[in-house]
Amino acid sequence: MTFQVWGWRREASQVWAWVPDAEGGRGAVMPRRTPATKDPTAVERANLLNMAKLSIKGLIESALSFGRTLDSDYPPLQQFFVVMEHCLKHGLKVRKSFLSYNKTIWGPLELVEKLYPEAEEIGASVRDLPGLKTPLGRARAWLRLALMQKKMADYLRCLIIQRDLLSEFYEYHALMMEEEGAVIVGLLVGLNVIDANLCVKGEDLDSQVGVIDFSMYLKNEEDIGNKESSTVSSLHSRVDSLEKSNTKLIEELAIAKNNIIKLQEENHQLRSENKLILMKTQQHLEVTKVDVETELQTYKHSRQGLDEMYNEARRQLRDESQLRQDVENELAVQVSMKHEIELAMKLLEKDIHEKQDTLIGLRQQLEEVKAINIEMYQKLQGSEADLKEKNEIIARLEEKTNKITAAMRQLEQRLQQAEKAQMDTEDEDKKYLQECQSKFDGLQKQISQKEKQLVQLETDLKIEKEWRQTLQEDLQKEKDTLSHLRNETQQIISLKKEFLHLQDENHQLKKIYHEQEQALQELGNKLSESKLKIEDIKEANKALQGLVWLKDKEATHCKLCEKEFSLSKRKHHCRNCGEIFCNACSDNELPLPSSPKPVRVCDSCHALLIQRCSSNLP
Repeated sequence: MTFQVWGWRREASQVWAWVPDAEGGRGAVMPRRTPATKDPTAVERANLLNMAKLSIKGLIESALSFGRTLDSDYPPLQQFFVVMEHCLKHGLKVRKSFLSYNKTIWGPLELVEKLYPEAEEIGASVRDLPGLKTPLGRARAWLRLALMQKKMADYLRCLIIQRDLLSEFYEYHALMMEEEGAVIVGLLVGLNVIDANLCVKGEDLDSQVGVIDFSMYLKNEEDIGNKESSTVSSLHSRVDSLEKSNTKLIEELAIAKNNIIKLQEENHQLRSENKLILMKTQQHLEVTKVDVETELQTYKHSRQGLDEMYNEARRQLRDESQLRQDVENELAVQVSMKHEIELAMKLLEKDIHEKQDTLIGLRQQLEEVKAINIEMYQKLQGSEADLKEKNEIIARLEEKTNKITAAMRQLEQRLQQAEKAQMDTEDEDKKYLQECQSKFDGLQKQISQKEKQLVQLETDLKIEKEWRQTLQEDLQKEKDTLSHLRNETQQIISLKKEFLHLQDENHQLKKIYHEQEQALQELGNKLSESKLKIEDIKEANKALQGLVWLKDKEATHCKLCEKEFSLSKRKHHCRNCGEIFCNACSDNELPLPSSPKPVRVCDSCHALLIQRCSSNLP
């Protein structure tokens, strides 16, 4: 015993179901498993998905053939809202209220305002409607306003992405929590082609009964035979092309993954190199700062010591010039004094010998200083490690300059003692002027000898001037070393700039890495879409085997407008379904998998192909 109700055929042993074809018809009869072998919630989801497909396709096809804006009395539109209401109600959690238990779809739809700011206008307008009293009526009004705005797919996509928030309203097995919800949202994109003008204020949305009318989606066998128009060869070619594109996408995925792994390795290497460069530059900067500071301090100390030496030498020259003038005056006065002057001359000779000894010691020290300066100059050109040795040498120089200053102070003390002795001798010379007149000739000889000694002193002064010049040259060398250190600091600054440039390149590599990750995600989405297409085409291929290209002799009237062909109204084949149409009913061109160039297509195939393209869009 068999019976048929709304597209189902049941026998005693198993259940048979009509499998819809690509155009929404019944297609072939396929055996359906009994509910005992499958999860009932999965069966409910599959049935709701099929009903959503049928209602959306039927609505699009009828709206395109209708050719004007739809109103609220249009039957396919009413059935679409009923199907959407059932889809949204599937798996809703029961909410406990103060008086009773309640299940409503207004809660998850109200979440869209938080996730999508443009939906706030719909929510506000729904709340402001005076005739709505129940949450279900508000939800029905919300669906109608979203359809008029052509953003229903965008709003529901935001809900599906946020599964953590949806889990408060839906069970884990609900349609909106599974893949079927994403498929329905993808199908809703095709509704953007439809223009609707719905009056929400006058309708009684609270008390409407949501019952699905399956009679709209049942078709006769003659209609099914007329619309099964795609050829087996075209389906095979589509399957082959999709398989090829699938393999290409898999290869591109593998290449992209390898590139990402390489970029990650390069990124890690660049990060480690950046860290090493940072550590090295910081250490180098710290070392150079300490060295520059120490060198500046030593330079300041040495400069102060040299200035003091120079001032002391000037003082000595002035004192010696004054001594020379005093000696000349004393010689004019001490003409008659011999014995006492001899004693004073002996003291002076002793002082001169001591000065000569000190001068020789100073010359030796100057030669040592010169040698040390030459060594310092060579070591400065060597490396940064020699800076420590230079600091030690500078310390030695400071000790020697301290010794020199101590020796000069001793000389000053001795000169002061000699001046005191001269003052004493001047007092005594006045007493013995008369005795020294007879011995004037002998003293003149001694004066000539002393003039020779003065010439020697002048030569010593010249030597001291040369020594000062060498010190000035050493100062210039130290200035050169300072300029070299400044150049090194500039090099360090350039290293900093290079490090910043490397950081910018690192940021750019990160951006490229994120972009390639996004490209991989898009490729994955395309792969899933291509797999779905292959499955749909395989199912359609099974249902549509045995179709033939219609011959010219067999067709006398147009398939759509049913007008008779004549000399003025010529025959044209549709390259997609193979049927024969007039020029008015087949004045469309679209690229097909069998031919990449645009070819002639009838109006029904044109609408169907456009609807498929819109449903495949993300």
